[in-house]
Amino acid sequence: MDAVAAEGPAREKLTIDLGTETGPFHGGASGTLYGLYGDGVPSRVVVEGMYPRTVTTKAQDGAQHPGGDALEILPPFVAAGGKDVYVYLPDFYRGFPYEWPGATGAERLAGHLDVIRRQVEHVLALGESRSHIVYVPFNEPEGNMFGEGEWSYDRVSWRTAPEHYFAAWEAAHRLIKDLDPHARVAGPNTCVLYPEVRDFLEFAKAHDVLPDIVTWHELSSPAEVRTNVAKYRELERELGIGPLPVNINEYAHNYHVSVPGQMIQWIAAIEESKVDADLAYWNIAGNLNDSAVEANKANGQWWLYNAYGQLSGNTVRVVAPHPNVQYTLQGVATLDRDKRQARALLGGADGTADIVFEGVDAEVFGDVVHVRLTEIRWTGQVGAGAPPLRLRDEELPVHDGEVTVRLDGLDAMSAYQVILSPGGNGAVSLPPAVRWRHTYEAEDARYTGGGYAKNGPEGSPSAVDRFATSGGYHVGGLRTGSDGVLAFDVEVPQTGTYDLMVFAGSHNLADLVREQGPTNVFLRVDGENPRELRLPLGYKPAVWGHTDTRAELTAGRHRITLAAQDPDLGATRGDAAVDKLDLVLREEDDIALYDAEFADLAGGARVSHAHRGASGPGVAVLPRGGTVTFWVHATDDGEASVTVDALGPGEGVLSVNGEETGRVERGAVPLFLAGGVNKVTVTGTSDRLIVDRLRIGPSRGLLPATVYAAEEGVMTGAARVAGFPYAVGGKAVDGVGAGPANALTLTVTADRAGRHALTIRYSNGEQPPSTHYNPDPVCRHADIGVNGAPARRVLFPTTFHFNNFWNLSVPVTLRPGPNTLTFTADELPDFAGDVGDTRNGFGRRSAYAPVIDQVTVTPLALGD
Repeated sequence: MDAVAAEGPAREKLTIDLGTETGPFHGGASGTLYGLYGDGVPSRVVVEGMYPRTVTTKAQDGAQHPGGDALEILPPFVAAGGKDVYVYLPDFYRGFPYEWPGATGAERLAGHLDVIRRQVEHVLALGESRSHIVYVPFNEPEGNMFGEGEWSYDRVSWRTAPEHYFAAWEAAHRLIKDLDPHARVAGPNTCVLYPEVRDFLEFAKAHDVLPDIVTWHELSSPAEVRTNVAKYRELERELGIGPLPVNINEYAHNYHVSVPGQMIQWIAAIEESKVDADLAYWNIAGNLNDSAVEANKANGQWWLYNAYGQLSGNTVRVVAPHPNVQYTLQGVATLDRDKRQARALLGGADGTADIVFEGVDAEVFGDVVHVRLTEIRWTGQVGAGAPPLRLRDEELPVHDGEVTVRLDGLDAMSAYQVILSPGGNGAVSLPPAVRWRHTYEAEDARYTGGGYAKNGPEGSPSAVDRFATSGGYHVGGLRTGSDGVLAFDVEVPQTGTYDLMVFAGSHNLADLVREQGPTNVFLRVDGENPRELRLPLGYKPAVWGHTDTRAELTAGRHRITLAAQDPDLGATRGDAAVDKLDLVLREEDDIALYDAEFADLAGGARVSHAHRGASGPGVAVLPRGGTVTFWVHATDDGEASVTVDALGPGEGVLSVNGEETGRVERGAVPLFLAGGVNKVTVTGTSDRLIVDRLRIGPSRGLLPATVYAAEEGVMTGAARVAGFPYAVGGKAVDGVGAGPANALTLTVTADRAGRHALTIRYSNGEQPPSTHYNPDPVCRHADIGVNGAPARRVLFPTTFHFNNFWNLSVPVTLRPGPNTLTFTADELPDFAGDVGDTRNGFGRRSAYAPVIDQVTVTPLALGD
C-alpha cells in the first residue's frame, strides 16, 4: 500500500472568501409549492420561521387538490412575512394533464379564460392585499394544455407549432391586465428552460405581453440552476428585455426533499443566482414540502431553512471542492459587518473537510474568532426534530486573515452551520450538546422469526423519485400475525440515560394498517423492561418518522429488540418497516440555550461584543421597541421554565407566539409552550435592555393543567361517543359537523380570567381518492365557540388515520369559574359564498370536525 493510500482519502476543502462579497443576501430559496393548506396548517409560527418569500398554489376553489386555495392562504401568509402568492390558474381543474372542459381547443381556451376572469374578479375584491398576487396562466404548457396529449388544445406541442399557445398567452395576459392594470403575470412556467423559450419571449416582446416575472421549473440538479439562470440572463441581454425577476417555482426531487444535506446544495445554487424558488410538491399539501410535522412541529429540513432565513448582510464567494457538482460538499455564506458575524451553511458529503475562511478582516473580527459549529440532522419526512445540535464552541486565532475549521465525521444527510464572531471577550466555551451518539441500521440488525424482508434500495442519485432512507434499505416483518424479532447489538461508552429513537414507518393505506392505525411493536433491553411502542404513520411506504423512548444503559454491550409479540404485553397489529435505531447520550442537564447574538434582531436591536462574561461571544442590545426573537423547540404542549438572562437594569416584555406573557423577570418564569416550534420575543421597554441568552428548562408544575374527556361533554344531533383503541380510555367523540346541530359542548373551569391554551387531542383520517401521485388527505376544521362568543375556525391537519391521535393547542380567553366550549363544523362554501355545484365537488372540503378525544386547559402564564 502506498503512502497516500495508507493515509486515507484526502480532506475536502471548502473555501469561504469573506473579502469577496457577491451582493445582498436574497433569501429566495425558501419558497413553497402547495406548502400551505390554510390558516393554521401549518401554524403561522412555523411558516414565519421558515422565512418563505413566495408560495405557489392553486386557483381559489380549484379542484386539483384539497386545500391550498390562493385567497384563503393569502392573509396568513402575508401576516407571517410572505411576499408573493403565485396562483396556478390551471389548477382550478382536476387531473394532470389538466382536464379542462370543451370539445375543441377553442372551446377549452374560452372556458379557461372565463376561469381567469372570475379569479381576477375575486382578487379585485381583496383591496390592497391583491398586490401580493401573481397570476400564472399556464403550467408546464408543453405537457399539458399545449402539448400532444388527449387533454391538449390540438395534440400538437407548442414547441413544434407555437401559434395557439402564443395566442392563448396573449389573450390571458391582456385579459388580466385589462381587469387589473397593476396585476403581475408570470410565465411561461415550462418544465425546463427550453430553447423555445426564446421564441416565446420574442413573441411576448413584439406583442407587448412580456411576463412580469419569468418562471420555469428545475427538477434536474443544482448545477442546472446556476447554468440556466445564467443562460436566461444572457438571453435577456440578447433580446433587449429585463432584467426581469425570476422564480424557479418548482425545484428539487423527492429524494432530496426533507434531507438537509441535499437541500443545502439547492439553496447554495439558488442564493448564488439571486432568484426566488419554490420547493416542489411531491407529497401532501400543508407541510411546507416535507418541512413541517403535524401543525406546529419542524423536522430537520425546516431547521435548515430557519438557519438560511436568518442569514444577513451580503453573500460572499464560496469555492466548493467540486464546484457545481451535485452530491458533493457545497455551501453558502454571508458576512454581516454590522453584526460582526460571518455565517456559512454547508453539507452534502460524508467524511472530513476543512472549512477555510479567507479575508477575515481584523477590523471586523480582531485577531481571535469565536466559532460556533452546529449540525442540522435528518429526522425523516414526518419526524419532528429539535434545533441544530451544537458540536463545537471554541476560539481560534486568525493567521494572515485566515481561519480553518476542521470537520470530521461529516454525514451526507446533515447540513452544518459555522458562525464566526469576534473572540477574546472572555466567553466560556460550551460543551457539545451530546456526549455520544450512534446509528444502527435495521438492515444490519439480526432478524429471527418469519416474515423478514429487506426492502430497497430506496432513494438515491439514480432513483430520485423515491424517498430518502438511512443506508438506502429498511426491514419489514413486524406485522399482524408475525413472530419476528429485530435485534440490535449495541455498545455504549458509559453508564447513563440514553435517548432511543426508532426510525420507522407504516403506510396509512396498507391493508394491515387500515384497521388499526399506528403499528405497535414491543421493545426490550437485554430481554427486560418491556414496553409498547407505536410507530409512526406516513402517507406512503418508506416515509420515515421516529418514535422515541429512553433507556438506562450500563457501559458496554446490550441487545435492544423490537418484537411483534411479547409474553407480557401482547401482539403487533399493523405492518411496519424499520429504517434505523439511533442512540444518543445527551448532556446531563435538561436546559436548552439560545444565544441572543445569534437570534433574529429587529427594531434597532444590535449585537455587541463589549460585555465580558456573557454566555457567548456577544449580546443583543435592545433600544425601546427593539426586539430579539428566538425560535424555540418544545417536545410537547405544556409548561416550560423560561429564563431571559439580561445584563444590567433594562426592562422589557416577553411574548410567546404573539401572546404577551408579562415583563422580563430576573429569573425563571413558567410559560405554556406549544409542542414543536415557538416564537419567543423579547421587546425592550426601556432605553437599553441587554439580553444575553434565553434558557428553556423543564416544567416545575406551576401552571395548573386540567384534562376534560370529550365523552363527558354534552353531544347533540349525530355527535356521539365511539370506540377508538388509541384514544385515552378507548373512547372519543365522533360525528361533530355537517351542520351546527351536530355539536359537542364541554364545560371547563378556570382559576382566573385570562388567556389559556386549549390542547385538543384529536384524530383525522379523511382522505378522498387522488388523481395522481399526491395522496391528498383533507384537513378537517372545528368552529370553537367560547361562552357564546363568535366561533373561531381552527384547521386540524391529517393524522393519517382516525385511530392516530395528535395534539393541537389553541389560545382562548376564559373567565373565572365555569366556561362553555362548543365544537361545531359545516362544509364551507366557495369564495363567492355559493353553495351549489361548486361546493365540494371532489371531497375537497370536509363537513366534519375531527374526532375529539380530550381537551386540556392550561394558563399561558401565571399572570399578575
